[in-house]
Amino acid sequence: MSHLLWKTLVLSPVVLGVTVLVSAKAMATEVASFSEDIKVKYAQTEAPEAIGTSLSIKTEQPKINQQLFAQAKTDGNQVLEQVNRYSSEGKNQNSLSQVTSVSQFSDVQPTDWAFQALQSLVERYGCIAGYPNSTYRGNRALTRYEFAAGLNACLDRVNELIATATADLVSKQDLATLQRLQEEFSAELATLRGRVDSLEARTAELEANQFSTTTKLVGEAIFAVTDIFGGNTGDANNTVFQDRVRLDLQTSFTGKDVLHTRLAAGNATAFSQIGNDDVLISGTAEGTQTFQLNGGSINNGVVIDWLAYYVPIGPAQAYFAATGGIHSDYAATNNPYFEDFDGGNGALSTFASENPIYRIGGGAGAALTLPFGSGGSFFKPSSLTVGYLASNANNPGVSQGLLEGNYAALGQLNFSVSDRLAIAATYVHGYHGAGSGGLFDAGGGLTGTSRVVGTNQSNTLSALDGSSSNSYGISAAFRPSDKLSVSGFVSYHDVTGFGADDDYEAWSYGLGIALPDFGKQGNVLGIFAGAEPYAFNRPGLVGNDVPYHIEGFYKYRVSDNISITPGVIWLTSPGQNSDNDDAIIGTLRTTFTF
Repeated sequence: MSHLLWKTLVLSPVVLGVTVLVSAKAMATEVASFSEDIKVKYAQTEAPEAIGTSLSIKTEQPKINQQLFAQAKTDGNQVLEQVNRYSSEGKNQNSLSQVTSVSQFSDVQPTDWAFQALQSLVERYGCIAGYPNSTYRGNRALTRYEFAAGLNACLDRVNELIATATADLVSKQDLATLQRLQEEFSAELATLRGRVDSLEARTAELEANQFSTTTKLVGEAIFAVTDIFGGNTGDANNTVFQDRVRLDLQTSFTGKDVLHTRLAAGNATAFSQIGNDDVLISGTAEGTQTFQLNGGSINNGVVIDWLAYYVPIGPAQAYFAATGGIHSDYAATNNPYFEDFDGGNGALSTFASENPIYRIGGGAGAALTLPFGSGGSFFKPSSLTVGYLASNANNPGVSQGLLEGNYAALGQLNFSVSDRLAIAATYVHGYHGAGSGGLFDAGGGLTGTSRVVGTNQSNTLSALDGSSSNSYGISAAFRPSDKLSVSGFVSYHDVTGFGADDDYEAWSYGLGIALPDFGKQGNVLGIFAGAEPYAFNRPGLVGNDVPYHIEGFYKYRVSDNISITPGVIWLTSPGQNSDNDDAIIGTLRTTFTF
């Protein structure tokens, strides 16, 4: 009894936090204004966006790739971007850096009131430049600094004419006018020169001290306080404080490609599920949370958990993974606001974040996304995605390697219907050698026992013989308004074992509703419900009840780099057995991005 009371007190801040935030929403609605349209996901990474990835569904997730994305740029990066932009503009205007006749401007007519003045400046002094498209844009507003810059250019031109013994082209009246203008704009000219000198100094300093000219660091750190309640399961677990850190080095060699080298460390593990007989429900991954996937590190040891390269090949987008690749790296999951591709800003659980079909296999391999269709058709520009990942590609042993070991091959059609509906039809064929860790192992293969989603019945493969699987799934996302997103999926898995009584079928489905900018721009309120992968009538495995999963979370955006997410996961019939007590997981997750 005292143990239950203590856990109730631990969960109280989570419940209180949700209550306060919802109350704040009620008060804020009277003064809240409509926020800007949020751009499409993959903003979070600097990886090129996979063609067909949630084609029209706009979310806050900022680009990335996908794995650690939408980071605020530093002042230094902004300065470098400005320098690059100014440099590019200068290069683009080389074709009209100096015009010799006013007739070269397509938007200047003899009837314009300033035509004669412009003609004089162009043809007499030659100190007027145009835009690359042969326009002058004389109706555009002019700042004093821009005028000072143009005046400075004319002064330089006049000095050049005088120095080259062509001073007869410059009248005393013109010189007097220029002198008055120079005196009038002396402060602006001095300020302009000072700003240029300062910019050059800052640029030199940044270039001398920057980490790399081709690589930037994107990081994420997660702190999570979590506990599980309910019957024997609650008694067998304690409140824990877990962490996970990811440092993603994003390198671009051409400006369009991205190489991800990600370092990860963590100490998070999932809770144990205990049945009504006070015995561990072996092999289940129900209720596993996204931050509990840490690349195999459980004691904050540092590992390279993902090494992948995105590069465009013609109109297509190619993906190559050397280690840690998963299908959702390159395939559209169509689950905005729940799937955030880093595990720190979306749904709490692995089940609610994406269709379990993407959790079959993983490791090393390649994928290609090919666009097709046109904007004038019923289906907006759509795409075909194909990919192959091998779980133990680095192992040269028998029944291992890139082609002989465990693998999963994916094919997916991505459709965008109008601007607010995206649909994906997915097929995955997998091979699983004898003794494989599970169907939904995200690439654990023969050397791992990790299961990231689903019950023991849906995951257990033959220990003595190999198996093949054919999985079919549909994912869809619908955004009726900027303040509402609805997404869901269903998947069917047909597993054929190579031994006796090894065949089985598994199902999974879910539906989520997300309210972006709920209470504050950048916040997200999400509710997701469905059935984690389950399988009935497995010989030797008890339990034929549907294991429902209900989840609610509220991501509160403290700043551009910090978010706090309280949430609750309710699991019914754990282990596919309604005799087992329901389990409730309470979590308070804090995510730092940098």
